[in-house]
Amino acid sequence: MPVVFRYKGFSFFFYSNEGNPLEPAHVHVRAGGREAKFWLSPELAVARNDGFDARTIRVLLEVVEVNRAILEDAWHDHFA
Repeated sequence: MPVVFRYKGFSFFFYSNEGNPLEPAHVHVRAGGREAKFWLSPELAVARNDGFDARTIRVLLEVVEVNRAILEDAWHDHFA
């Protein structure tokens, strides 16, 4: 489970075993027993939310958008 970066107590990561076939590029975010999954492509979107409120999801979407290139590079480096 490579952690790409941490931001204000949130861990941005992906699971090494994402299934077969491999899902499109995405990132998981976890904090305080809650977790969300965001698609990075083809467009940025919430794939799943387990416990974060709407305001937190909006903040996380902004963080993912700002760091999208870093996250996509880490994804492709790991799964290449």
